[in-house]
Amino acid sequence: MSTSSVMQETRLRPRRTALRDRRGLALAIVLGAQLMIILDLTVVNIALPSIARGLGFSTAGLSWVLNAYTLTFGGLLLLGGRAGDILGRRRVFIVGIILFTAASLAGGLAQSAGWLLAARAAQGVGGAIASPAVLAMIAASFADGRSLGLVLGGVITEWVSWRWVLFINVPIGVLVAVVAPMFLPETARQPGHFDVTGALTSTAGMVSLVYGIIRAAADGWSDPVTLTAFAAAAVLLAGFVWHESRARQPITPLRLFADRRRSGSYLTRLLIVAGMFGMFFFLTQFVQEILGFSPLRAGISFLPMTAALFGVSRLAPRLVSRFRPWTLMVTGMLPVVAGMAWLSRIEPGTGYLAGVLGPMVFIGAGMGVVFVPLTMASLSGVRPEDSGAASSMVNVMQQVGGSLGLAVLVTAAGSAMGHAAGQAAVVHGMSSAFTLAAVLDVLALLVVLTVMRTASKEKNEAAANQ
Repeated sequence: MSTSSVMQETRLRPRRTALRDRRGLALAIVLGAQLMIILDLTVVNIALPSIARGLGFSTAGLSWVLNAYTLTFGGLLLLGGRAGDILGRRRVFIVGIILFTAASLAGGLAQSAGWLLAARAAQGVGGAIASPAVLAMIAASFADGRSLGLVLGGVITEWVSWRWVLFINVPIGVLVAVVAPMFLPETARQPGHFDVTGALTSTAGMVSLVYGIIRAAADGWSDPVTLTAFAAAAVLLAGFVWHESRARQPITPLRLFADRRRSGSYLTRLLIVAGMFGMFFFLTQFVQEILGFSPLRAGISFLPMTAALFGVSRLAPRLVSRFRPWTLMVTGMLPVVAGMAWLSRIEPGTGYLAGVLGPMVFIGAGMGVVFVPLTMASLSGVRPEDSGAASSMVNVMQQVGGSLGLAVLVTAAGSAMGHAAGQAAVVHGMSSAFTLAAVLDVLALLVVLTVMRTASKEKNEAAANQ
């Protein structure tokens, strides 16, 4: 190597090191912000009993602390992705973080239930704006984030106050908003159109549907307001489908659902998450209100499920190369159904070791097997121009499934309790909710066995005949 080449290499080395450091800081900023958004649900979930006591929520009302976030987050997630493409991802990311941070501050200061719910909805909007650009990186880097959120929520709630599960976002959000312009490069703006009509009709339709289901638990299915909510949901969701079929740049390309295997994977995910979301909601309250666990101990009590999910999911990629995806999904769903059915047998005298730990491990291990092939089925065979929408649809189905499932399970629990009070009635309601969650998981298993398995066989036969 010549002397000039060595000197040039020497001059370039510090620049390359600085570039790597800059990229590392940028990645740390983005990952930290996104982890804050992802952990929000689990951190808040463990604080729900304290929130209920502090602001006087009923069980049905308490579900809106989660649903207000998931409905706006899931409903506007695709629009947030489109905004990043058109306006520049760094700009949109920072706006979303600022809104999420301001809403977190407002939620921590809440003096009434309505105030908190409005703040949670605004948090969901901010999360939907900020998230799309980095969701794929986070999914790979923080697969065990749920356990961190549960323990963190327990620590904050027990040692400080439930309000700090929201206040903790403020310094993180302010730091990210200030530092992001220094290290995150702006992306080029792409031509396109905002499908605001599609985003608003789908979100409003889902909110109306969830509201109708939850209201039915308290006022009955024939209540005029309940019926009005269902009618509004039907009109809004039908309008969403009609609009998307005619829009130049639809927020949800309906051709994604033309593939039966992909449609089946979306429906399966919705049903699974519906049961899981409600399970976390009720089990969090069971271990604190019935078993008497502190918030910190309650958070730690969920670690075996997360450990089982995380451990098994690390083996799933190897299994996918040896077995058919639908075979793995069926295998994984069996312990999930068994775990939910086991939870449905809880009573006021059920202990953690005898009636909670075993189902947790079953459910965690089963989910660890299911989710990898399920995600592969959702994304395989997608056109390049639809890859972003297909990936975002996986996250949308999780949020929508969680909201719908929680609404249905809260309604089931309320109906089972009736007007009875006391610990026995509360546990009976929880048992009914877990029973329905098991039914949802059975339905998911049936979708895999019928829709997805049949579609996979037809596709393989078509490929063999070519």
